[in-house]
Amino acid sequence: MKRILTERAYDIWFAGLRDKEAKLRISKRLARIERTGEFGDAKSLGDGLAELRFSFGPGFRVYFIEDGDTIIILVGGGDKSSQERDIRKARAAIAESQ
Repeated sequence: MKRILTERAYDIWFAGLRDKEAKLRISKRLARIERTGEFGDAKSLGDGLAELRFSFGPGFRVYFIEDGDTIIILVGGGDKSSQERDIRKARAAIAESQ
């Protein structure tokens, strides 16, 4: 089992999503990760940062790091159109928390 924690940047991004179906699908994926430890479509971005990739809508992304064997920390989110900027923000959030 995994435990998921969120950083403020992720909370702000998720709260700002207007697409209720997208919020539901993202929440279900995170619940599956907690329950099974299966990430699905995920990609390492280097230096411990990774992204969950969603193939619906504008190509949502959720950025995360793993801390040990049990904790996933969500540090941001976005979509394909803002991916580079979102990755920079995620890396900055990680740097601030360390």
